[in-house]
Amino acid sequence: MKKNNNFLAWSLLVLLAIIWGTSFILIKKGLQVYSAGEVGALRIVFAGIFLLPVFIKNYNSISKKQWKLLFVAGLVGSFFPAFLFATAQTQINSSLAGMLNALTPIFALLMGVVFFKAKINGKMAGGLALGFAGTVYLMTLKDGSAFSGINVYALFVIAATILYGSNINLVKYYLSDVKAVSITGVSLVLVSVPSLLYLFLFSDFTVHVQQEGAMLALGYMLVLGVVGTAVALILFNHLIQITNPVFSSSVTYLIPIVALIWGFLDQEQIGLNHVVGMGVISFGVFLANKK
Repeated sequence: MKKNNNFLAWSLLVLLAIIWGTSFILIKKGLQVYSAGEVGALRIVFAGIFLLPVFIKNYNSISKKQWKLLFVAGLVGSFFPAFLFATAQTQINSSLAGMLNALTPIFALLMGVVFFKAKINGKMAGGLALGFAGTVYLMTLKDGSAFSGINVYALFVIAATILYGSNINLVKYYLSDVKAVSITGVSLVLVSVPSLLYLFLFSDFTVHVQQEGAMLALGYMLVLGVVGTAVALILFNHLIQITNPVFSSSVTYLIPIVALIWGFLDQEQIGLNHVVGMGVISFGVFLANKK
């Protein structure tokens, strides 16, 4: 990462942590009215509508090869994770979902090493290992900070982080010559089409939207789609391009801190063991990015 990009990179990292850390509580609020599939679809549809002008503006500048890559990026980086996280949060709380999201850098690193011949040094590997250890520690906690078995629904979050890690490398190594706003706009509009079809043809959205509290929940989904998905992905894709996959994915080490704060404010049970786990993860991200 170039020296003159350091301040911008860290600023984007913190801003993204705040935005994405808030996403989990928004998903939780949406699930009070809508199904997991509807929450995932609404998130993508709102993001796609917001970015439609970007899609139209960049339509003629995208090559045939890039169209295919951008569609894959939309599926891997947005579409499937949106459904996976919503499904997971039907059985795990928002703060735990935010904690598990910290696995993304691990898979970003593994995908980079295995498929893209990326290189890592000892400190980077040690920091990622420490972050992973902190995440596993947190995964064994339940409400009240007591230890228990891992909820099987946590696997949906793990699957989403594998997809996130793959997409980070896809953007870095195959779409680095495409502007961040174009990557986000085109990819999200493309995957908003199947999301819209699902919403009106394969779900009970038209029934749920008439329920009490539906408009407020829809408002949460609007914020989630526009700010938590569209705007955040533009910033994130730019961060990938000015840094590297490991640094950019490290935002997921900071996201759980924000998710924990929102969980606490929403009266989710958070104990000392959660704080310890977050401390381990925070030190891991510091070590992984220390020169």
